[in-house]
Amino acid sequence: MAKLYFYYSSMNAGKSTALLQSSYNYRERGMNTLVMAPLLDDRYGAGKVTSRIGIETNATVFNSDENLFDIVDAQHREEPLHCILVDEAQFLTRDQVFQLSEVTDRLNIPVLAYGLRTDFQGEPFEGSKYLLAWSDTLSELKAICHCGSKATMVLRLDGDGNAVTEGSQVEIGGNDRYISMCRKHFKSKFFG
Repeated sequence: MAKLYFYYSSMNAGKSTALLQSSYNYRERGMNTLVMAPLLDDRYGAGKVTSRIGIETNATVFNSDENLFDIVDAQHREEPLHCILVDEAQFLTRDQVFQLSEVTDRLNIPVLAYGLRTDFQGEPFEGSKYLLAWSDTLSELKAICHCGSKATMVLRLDGDGNAVTEGSQVEIGGNDRYISMCRKHFKSKFFG
């Protein structure tokens, strides 16, 4: 029986690297994977999943209003799929998480979703909230705070390196805009 997996962490824990490695492992054994990514995240170009260590692959992009079950089902009819891998899964909607659970339950294809657990204010993303609730298997990938403790939070920075405490939940960026921290240091920066 296929399962829905959620691999979560703060930034810089190697989520995209782990996704790319999993896809490579399937393909090396002659199995087909479908790598998916939200169109919203175009830091490295739409239709790409790129790791900070320099490896990448093409991805099928989707918007928040698209039905992921239908996309997977259509592709699966063209060629058998053995695994679906979703990058930046925090940007999924509740409905899309349900649709991915349908991929596992009705098509019997494992789904591996990778994403952030919380935003820059310590609030859960919609996709992460439902993946945490509905996934069969949860795995935390570890990132490290500057103090050496496990980083569980993400802090957004302004142009001067100060903590941003208000604003839109989604603002695409990398190490120039965000830093991973342990809860203690996140609270000291965010709440001053």
